[in-house]
Amino acid sequence: MWNNLLSTRRYKVNNGKIECKIEKNDDEYRTSFHRDYDRVIFSNSFRRLSKKTQVHPLSKNDHVHNRLTHSLEVASVGRSLGLQAGQIIKNHYDKSVNPYDVAYIVQTACLAHDIGNPPFGHAGEEVIKEWFRKEKNQKFIADLDINEQSDFKNIDGNAQSFRIVSQLENNLFAGGLNLTFATLATLVKYPRPSTGVEKFSYFQSEKKIFKKLFKKLGLKKDSTLYKRHPLSYLMEAADDICYGLLDLQDALELGIIQLSDTKQIFILLCGEEETIATFDSERYSDIQKISRLTAFAINNLATHAMEIFDKNLKEILDGEKYIKDLPSIFTNKNLKDGLLKAKKLGNEKVFNEIRKVELELGAYNVIGILLDNMIRATYELHYQGKNKLSFKNKRTLELMGEYKPQEGTSLYNKYQRVIDYIMGMTDNYATYLAQQINGMGY
Repeated sequence: MWNNLLSTRRYKVNNGKIECKIEKNDDEYRTSFHRDYDRVIFSNSFRRLSKKTQVHPLSKNDHVHNRLTHSLEVASVGRSLGLQAGQIIKNHYDKSVNPYDVAYIVQTACLAHDIGNPPFGHAGEEVIKEWFRKEKNQKFIADLDINEQSDFKNIDGNAQSFRIVSQLENNLFAGGLNLTFATLATLVKYPRPSTGVEKFSYFQSEKKIFKKLFKKLGLKKDSTLYKRHPLSYLMEAADDICYGLLDLQDALELGIIQLSDTKQIFILLCGEEETIATFDSERYSDIQKISRLTAFAINNLATHAMEIFDKNLKEILDGEKYIKDLPSIFTNKNLKDGLLKAKKLGNEKVFNEIRKVELELGAYNVIGILLDNMIRATYELHYQGKNKLSFKNKRTLELMGEYKPQEGTSLYNKYQRVIDYIMGMTDNYATYLAQQINGMGY
């Protein structure tokens, strides 16, 4: 089983046909899973995360997390979880498993988990969803089938991440980054399409790739349902642990919360003795205090996550019992409640902070301007042809460069190239381009 789940197969596309090839680990210093890591970290899409919002858009404080620093921190926690998981698998399931292979798989999935997020974070997702749901814009998607419409109305960074690594980056529509099957599947948190759900991990355009991948890995339950790859729970847990706590560091740095607001959270996560000693110490600044306690908390949460993974691994492999995520089944009440309280504090004080709200409202206008112009131009291209495009729409499409929709492709595929272009933008570039299009950037 684990030999299959840790498959080194890679796929490529030849003349529209998906071909799979098992890659031999013939380099003892650079395995297949090490190559996966390198391909993600050297990619353009990953590098652009440095200018994309984690929580606070367009922050002028250099210490505040962006998507790149967040992804690196999640990958660090994921590596530790993966290494421990690899040892568990080696001890109890398959002696041939190399724990460092498992560590690389989880670490790489963590690196790539936010690679498809749009500018302005989740606010950017909401703008795109609302644009396609508005009554006045229904004419643009009326000729798409219901599943294709759903992809745009429920746009999600998870599915865009899968699309980038499997289709767009490096080898356009010919395998993307050509990651191993094990790493690709570990990236998938929600093994389902967009229709009828809020969270999903693949668009209709990646349906064939997804089905081939999960069938080859033995993760198909029946004709429509698929099991999660067991290592995806570790990738998700690393993300959950990091954003639940590190967002509070940023909030303290920006003066949105006070250190005292976090005291009860850290008592639950680190213990009363450690928390009080750190709070009362004169050796550390408030920023150093929260950083110190966050490190202790992450260690405690990660350790317990592995205990829960080990205890529930058989059920996770069976895939019969629904397990939302590892933190939801934590048995240590203090750790479970502490993480929930951290998220609650974030929701109440951080996500509703005035400056953040102001910038997110600005993001609505920015992405709205881009969609208004680019989707309209694409619609005209599809139904009238490039020779009948208005001057404005012709120049709008030229602006998109390599992302420009091509004649001869479906309307769905043309719109996807627009979304690929917008989702790939940094916060700064999206703002600049919207101002230029709106005649305010001279």
